[in-house]
Amino acid sequence: MIVYSATKTEFSDDVLSNRIEEKILDAFQTQLGHSTGASEILSWRNSMQHMNNVFMIGDIPDDAGVAIEYQVPLTSKRVDFILSGADADERDTAVIVELKQWTEVSETRKDAIVKTYLGGAQREVVHPSYQAWTYAALIRDFNCEVQEGNISLHPCAYLHNCPDPYAVKSSFYAEHTEQAPVFVRSDVEKLRNFLSDKIRHGDGTRVLDRIEHGRLRPSKNLADHLASLLKGNQEFQMIDDQKLVYESALELAGRIRHGRKQVLLVEGGPGTGKSVVAVNLLVELINRQFCAQYVSRNAAPRAVFESKLTGNLKKSRIGNLFKGSGSYVDTPTNSWDCLIVDEAHRLNEKSGFFGKGENQIKEIINSAKLSVFFLDQDQRVTFKDIGEREEIKRWAKEIGADLTALELESQFRCNGSDGYLAWVDHALQVRKTATQNLHGIDYDLQVFDSPNDLSKCIVERNREKNRARLLAGYCWDWKGKKQPEIKDVTIPEHNFAMRWNLDKDGFHWIIVPDSVSEIGCIHTCQGLELDYAGVIIGEDLVVRNGKVITDARQRSSQDQSVFGYNRMYKENRRNALQLADRIIKNTYRTLMTRGQKGCYLYCVDKETNEYFKGLINMKYSRNRSNLQWANAAEPSPEE
Repeated sequence: MIVYSATKTEFSDDVLSNRIEEKILDAFQTQLGHSTGASEILSWRNSMQHMNNVFMIGDIPDDAGVAIEYQVPLTSKRVDFILSGADADERDTAVIVELKQWTEVSETRKDAIVKTYLGGAQREVVHPSYQAWTYAALIRDFNCEVQEGNISLHPCAYLHNCPDPYAVKSSFYAEHTEQAPVFVRSDVEKLRNFLSDKIRHGDGTRVLDRIEHGRLRPSKNLADHLASLLKGNQEFQMIDDQKLVYESALELAGRIRHGRKQVLLVEGGPGTGKSVVAVNLLVELINRQFCAQYVSRNAAPRAVFESKLTGNLKKSRIGNLFKGSGSYVDTPTNSWDCLIVDEAHRLNEKSGFFGKGENQIKEIINSAKLSVFFLDQDQRVTFKDIGEREEIKRWAKEIGADLTALELESQFRCNGSDGYLAWVDHALQVRKTATQNLHGIDYDLQVFDSPNDLSKCIVERNREKNRARLLAGYCWDWKGKKQPEIKDVTIPEHNFAMRWNLDKDGFHWIIVPDSVSEIGCIHTCQGLELDYAGVIIGEDLVVRNGKVITDARQRSSQDQSVFGYNRMYKENRRNALQLADRIIKNTYRTLMTRGQKGCYLYCVDKETNEYFKGLINMKYSRNRSNLQWANAAEPSPEE
């Protein structure tokens, strides 16, 4: 959908008569059914003046097409500006221009990420060249008219208020600026030459009309590319009932072409291969020409799975297929054939920094003809997590979707079994189980008396396949985010000091080889698997006389997982304690089940360390009465 379209001459007339923002706003309200904020209207006025200055001199044809605010297929994202026509060979052509109001930009060490002043603070944002290039890639991959009609797309970015090109044109971003050149304030002539080189002949708005009305389906090129990435990749091989869930989902996908909206709810604990099925589903649905995306609330799985498929830490074309759960706030009903939601227990009610939308579960089901939710209710680890079985069922019924429920049995994918998972629940007093010892369970579980020894063991294990990492409860501030030399996690009595994961690695932390010298938390590992996990249990979970006691006040004040706890505690003490108890125990349950082959523990609290050692060494009797099960509704003796 295009909000505003005109020829270059008509566009210039609207700008010179100071009517351009009014024309865009009128079209915006007509096309989208709602208005927009003053800041966006002001940006139209400013940016379009700058674009018209580019047009004032040179050889760009008067009848070239101009489109403003083109909604990218299958998304709520909009392309700022498109110039259309034909190139020197008379091939239909469109130039995508990403416009930015930024006055200054600084470099980061993250691929395709820069910093700029936005929303009252310095924030990390996507490099505008990468943004423009991915818009072009998405249109190529899903618009049949572009695929089959031989329309050439050329993306670029224009920072018309930015005087300093150093950061945005840094060689660090060369891979992206080569795909989509970036122009700054002083580059008016360079941008003019770029546009006139691509657009030699005008077309009215014919090319824009072709793009706007193009049928949507994945290209064969995209399907073949994905299939080649998955082929032979052992990490994504399906076994046993994973295949059953996969085939059942494909069967439901077949139904949406002829029937009602479908919701598939797949429940499974750690190690059941939920993500393996999700990635395989994505690839096969694209192969069958369904418009599909992989969705997760946590960015780490999206970044890691994209990297594991491509074999590259750099952002890629297939990044368009991996999206955050807040991406569907304004998506029209049934825009997508299928949305595959991994880690559905992490879904939130509101989306984004400003809390947009109503409910992410509702938005996803509304946006897709088939929604697949992979869920483990015992991995809810923040107060904001709302993804639960009954909530998904409720929205499926309210929206009018047929619901199918399946379960993935635990494989633990390597040496473990359901027995270890049951033992973890028993040890953390999540639930009472019959598994109180590890006899007959082929899983390497050890408790260390020193965090230094734990760290050394993880480093040694990591030499094998780069699949061992240290993890910890978020009980220490992340001071080293801006000062990497700071050692955040300190345990003075053992002369132990290590830093949290480096900010420069972003969500790739868990697969970057050198990161074994750092410590990750729940936010950088949930939804991902290791061979060996070394877990440091902080003061937020301690054991007193056999009773597991949790205390959210021992978490770092930076941890958003328990944000709002103090207010909740004042309003309803019992509910606050119960919810915090569940969140903290689920956090350590998740950390302790990241390792496919083994988990190594160290507890900051000595009595707690002895408790886990005792369970492993059978110093505690098999009689359950020897353990005091915590009642989260009752305050601890210290309160």
